[in-house]
Amino acid sequence: MTSAAAPPEQRGMEGTMATGRCRREHGFAYVLLLIAIALLGLVASVSLSLGAAMARRDAERQLLAIGLELQQALRSYAGIPAGAILPAPGRGPRTLEDLLRDPRAPGIQRHLRQLYTDPLTGRADWGLVRDGQGYILGIHSMAEGQPIQRTAFAPTLAGFEEAGSYRNWVFGLPLPPETLRHPTNAIMQ
Repeated sequence: MTSAAAPPEQRGMEGTMATGRCRREHGFAYVLLLIAIALLGLVASVSLSLGAAMARRDAERQLLAIGLELQQALRSYAGIPAGAILPAPGRGPRTLEDLLRDPRAPGIQRHLRQLYTDPLTGRADWGLVRDGQGYILGIHSMAEGQPIQRTAFAPTLAGFEEAGSYRNWVFGLPLPPETLRHPTNAIMQ
């Protein structure tokens, strides 16, 4: 039955029913749209969290690589063989710049090609562990926070497994672990 052929009282009801049904459909579509937006926001939030964790994990890997290079440079400066684990009589430099060009050598001797920025802070300021005479014993990041990586370190970095902070990841000359954890004769800056 078409609305033109229907009596006027039925035509009015058909319009109301059609309008009411349409309103319910619009309300349902609106609820679905709100749910879709909420899910999209949740997925975006999780993606950002995962992305931030992945970026931090990558920065940790870079810190470990740079730290090992700095550690090797300190050992080279002090004349300590690469595999030495026990404390050795060698001394570190007075400044990090001394690793770029050793002032003790008559010619040009480089233990490090460049001074790196800390991948966790983005700055070139490193924490230094010095002995009582001011020689650098070790280098650490100035970043706040707890490391993500807690296990599976290289043997020369075995002490990092107990570290509660990036500042406890000290790369340097072979020293007794308690000196780096509880520096009584060493000065951490």
